Amino acid sequence: MDSPQLLIVYHSHTDGSRQMAEAARAAAASQPGVQVRLLCAPDAGPADVLAASGYLFVCPENLASISGLMKDFFDRCYYPALDRIQGRPYASVVCAGSDGSNAARQIARIATGWRLKPIAEPLIVCTHAQTPEAIAATKQIGADDLQRCRELGEAMAAGLAMGIF
Repeated sequence: MDSPQLLIVYHSHTDGSRQMAEAARAAAASQPGVQVRLLCAPDAGPADVLAASGYLFVCPENLASISGLMKDFFDRCYYPALDRIQGRPYASVVCAGSDGSNAARQIARIATGWRLKPIAEPLIVCTHAQTPEAIAATKQIGADDLQRCRELGEAMAAGLAMGIF
């Protein structure tokens, strides 16, 4: 019997979401009995979604929405996976300059259409970037926020490995 697979799909313009996805991946990979795949959104496709047992979606909020390349991932994968992945667990992580709730809500709506099961509230990391320069700058996610990402990745992997989700 194959071990369950956690698919982490991320997109990052300024490196914040990548750092958070990497932290979740590292912790998830430390759990025995689960395979972990980390893919940048442009590299992930329907076959990856169908092969996974659970999902962690990580992206920035841009203009009160998920990033364009993350939206492209969902656009390319939505119909090929529809009615084929229902009941699988998911969680989301959003890197935001001020709020993040609209991006989290957008991911939740897509996941609802896929009939995925949320296993945690959206994790929103706020960078407080409010000027054009700060928004465009490379982000450095703080240790406490990276720890929250590690805990979510670890919990997802452990739940999949134990058959809880």
